[in-house]
Amino acid sequence: MTVIPDLAAVEAMDASDPLRGMRDRFILPEGVIYLDGNSLGAASKAAYDEIDKAAREEWGQDLIRAWNKDGWFEMPLELGDRIGRLIGAAPGQTVVADTTSINIYKGLHAALGLRPDRSVIVAEGGSFPTDLYMAEGVASTRPGTTLRLEGVDAPEIEDLIDDKVAVILVNHVNYKSGELRDMATLTRKAHEAGALIVWDLCHTAGALPVDLDGSNADFAIGCTYKYLNGGPGAPAFIYVATRHLTEARQPLSGWWAHARPFAFEQSFDASAGIRRFQCGTQPILSLRALKGALDIWAEVDLDALRAKSISLTDLFIKLVESRCEGLGLTLESPRDASRRGSQVSFEHDHAYPIMQALIERGVIGDFRAPATIRFGFTPLYTSFGDVWRAVEVLEDILRTGAWKEARFAVRSAVT
Repeated sequence: MTVIPDLAAVEAMDASDPLRGMRDRFILPEGVIYLDGNSLGAASKAAYDEIDKAAREEWGQDLIRAWNKDGWFEMPLELGDRIGRLIGAAPGQTVVADTTSINIYKGLHAALGLRPDRSVIVAEGGSFPTDLYMAEGVASTRPGTTLRLEGVDAPEIEDLIDDKVAVILVNHVNYKSGELRDMATLTRKAHEAGALIVWDLCHTAGALPVDLDGSNADFAIGCTYKYLNGGPGAPAFIYVATRHLTEARQPLSGWWAHARPFAFEQSFDASAGIRRFQCGTQPILSLRALKGALDIWAEVDLDALRAKSISLTDLFIKLVESRCEGLGLTLESPRDASRRGSQVSFEHDHAYPIMQALIERGVIGDFRAPATIRFGFTPLYTSFGDVWRAVEVLEDILRTGAWKEARFAVRSAVT
């Protein structure tokens, strides 16, 4: 029999939370319960401090000298290694650069180049769309390259892997359902067939421990503006396993990827190591915001982070299903916490207006078409009390039918 915690039990969970002090490092608006860190993480005080310092002191006073004096040029590599610690990557394999979409493009091209006798890209039909769009774009530039999709060409991604597959592009955590894939097992399956694998960690990095090196992954990409809290549009990252760095080539041969960028040579000569996966000049103010966001992680125990994530999402599911039973919600996320990231999704026929009504009442999650309301739980700043209060509001909106007001059905550009 499932035991449903009462308010006293929830308050006790907050009191014993080893990460509770982290909440004070963030700027959280009064009266808001923020459950959308899987779309955009909250601002941290450290990120604000770094932006201010970079803008007022470094850009303002050091001007062009800041590239050397303040370490701007090396920052993509230094921040890459910091992220590497959070995703199980030894130093020298991760660089912060460009966007997730651009890094998918780089990674897929690099993997195809390492398997020139193969011509198939495998991906998930239910992937976040940019992954599919970029895979289509890569295939369009390489004659004979085709795309196979899980859920379209076969029920499971494992069924699509054979000796024609060059590379598999797969999300570690599904953006809509929150389902978590077994990285080590799927990577091994790919390698047994002679294929390479690119892991999308957008909904993983900063949400749960990852072991890229231990899983023998080939490539990985991810954003930094979700659970890593790097800020809107913060630069993404790309990981390339050491064993591939000598031979791997990416097609965006910009000057920051050159072995001697300030020699201003006419022809491209790729830099050694992970530097070759950069492209052009990086956005320094955004990098400095990310630096501040990453400073916090030096104090975070990733096992404690994962334990709290599971407790938060388990609590949310129990409370929603007990208090909102019969009100049209269907759990879309895995019930088994070991198969779930740090989010919970429910389906409802009227998902969009329900989410808009929640947002107006100060509970911020998001909507994903066609019928998903999605809640992200960032263990660094989400409390168990937040979960309790969010479910109270959700229940009230469903029972009273408050979501039926016409204004809640008006679609915004960003959902």
